[in-house]
Amino acid sequence: MVKVQIHGNEYTYPKETPYLQIVQQFQKEYDADIVLVKADGKLRELHNRLQKDCELTFVTTKDKEGALAYQRSATLLMLRSFYDVAGADHVQKLEVDFSVNRGLFIKPTMDIPLTEALLEQVEAGMRKMVAERIPIQKRSVNTQDAVELFHRHKMYDKERLFHYRRVSRVNLYSIGNFEDYFYGYMVQNTGYLKYFALQKYENGFVLRLPDRKKPDQVAEFVPQPKLFATLKEAGEWGECLHISNVGMLNDAVCQGQLHEMIQIQEALQEKKIGMIAEEIAKNPKKKLVMIAGPSSSGKTTFSHRLSTQLRALGLRPHPIAADDFFIDRVLCPKNPDGTYNFEDLQAMDLEFFNQTMQILLDGGSADMPTFNFKTGKREFRGKVLKLEPEDILVVEGIHCLNDEMSYALPAERKYKIYISALTQLNIDEHNPIPTTDGRLLRRIVRDARTRGTSAQRTIAMWDSVRRGEENNIFPYQEQADVMFNSALVYELAVLKQYAEPLLFGIERDAPEFLEAKRLLKFLDYFLGFGSENIPQNSIIREFIGGSIFDV
Repeated sequence: MVKVQIHGNEYTYPKETPYLQIVQQFQKEYDADIVLVKADGKLRELHNRLQKDCELTFVTTKDKEGALAYQRSATLLMLRSFYDVAGADHVQKLEVDFSVNRGLFIKPTMDIPLTEALLEQVEAGMRKMVAERIPIQKRSVNTQDAVELFHRHKMYDKERLFHYRRVSRVNLYSIGNFEDYFYGYMVQNTGYLKYFALQKYENGFVLRLPDRKKPDQVAEFVPQPKLFATLKEAGEWGECLHISNVGMLNDAVCQGQLHEMIQIQEALQEKKIGMIAEEIAKNPKKKLVMIAGPSSSGKTTFSHRLSTQLRALGLRPHPIAADDFFIDRVLCPKNPDGTYNFEDLQAMDLEFFNQTMQILLDGGSADMPTFNFKTGKREFRGKVLKLEPEDILVVEGIHCLNDEMSYALPAERKYKIYISALTQLNIDEHNPIPTTDGRLLRRIVRDARTRGTSAQRTIAMWDSVRRGEENNIFPYQEQADVMFNSALVYELAVLKQYAEPLLFGIERDAPEFLEAKRLLKFLDYFLGFGSENIPQNSIIREFIGGSIFDV
């Protein structure tokens, strides 16, 4: 018999009891489906069995790990149904391209048209399999056998990816006779996958999925044309460079092509920054450039490079940190746990910010504040600013896209820029790389270098950072005049060398070890590449060091 701690109570089960059987006993106590368990902190799928005494916790679709398992499993379900309906002979490739609006954008390449009727048939096939509660099987195969299998199934991205795998075996998942590889765990059977919808969009379709906060509802689809266009452009850049997935990036490393790729990628970004500067310069009414983006997007380096381009066009930019307009710390809003919420819009002195900017826009002189983060108070250190005809203000802050921040300033004077790191790469045709993973790795490396912060601490704070982004940045991204993608096609091969030692430093019994293990597995797909040939003004230098700018 095996002793199991659950919810602080001890239970006894026969050895080899399936986790699924235990979950069914406790499911009624949860308001979301339990799809995985943690045995002594280690993730386990429900088909696994008890082996020894342990503490068991349940993972639902409200949890990050559970939501990701649901997403992967729903993707496998969609792929199986799509190939059944369209016919494998007609489908050259079905690429799960990127996340969009709580779903996944799928881009098919096939010799038959993608129609609403076809998608309705695919969705009907998915729902039939959900009703049948088909087990999602898992098997381990030799890596070379997996490579040959992917070749036979015309999954050439996976074939290339596993050419570089160091491990001797690979886990494959299947629904019936449809088998594929996925990066991470799955739910136990198709019966869990009740909430989804397919929606035709642009040159593909969206697999709509639930939000973690409401895992029993398919999230509303709200088109985000600017973000979609930026993500699409990122993919086109990757294809232009012939590096659209990890296997192709590894090929470039092995063949000595990455030096040229770095030059091309950096040139593409510089061209884009130059185009943004030209757009600003050709409209003399635009005197207030406002930049916002999520954590580790490279906002500081981007602002410096944009300012350089503006100077080249005869303008004189003045950088302004929105943080200098914080209210005194003692007046700052607080979180439910009593800590200060510096990301709340009300943490800013909005009236003072608008008054100061309006004085400058009207041609007057203004005393510019500096926020002292040690004392928690605003200070004036004799910096006085007055705009001349060639002057322009460049404001950076998390609320810069929110019109409530600049409520009193004329819209025609503002030019808004949204910046984020929207990776061009996929792991393979069915496993996209979440943009948040690239940003988290950037932040882990930068925090360790500039603040002495451990990877464990950065990971521990990341959920709070993400909540702030969800509340204060993402809802306003479509209000930007332009979006800039700061991701570099080669950066994960470079970040690997910096991030891996930091992640390996997290102890196995730490709560953050599970996430560190996931990131280490992710980085294992990449061949490492040195940073010596990366330009000093590159955005990635903001994180790994060696930047020409003060970042």
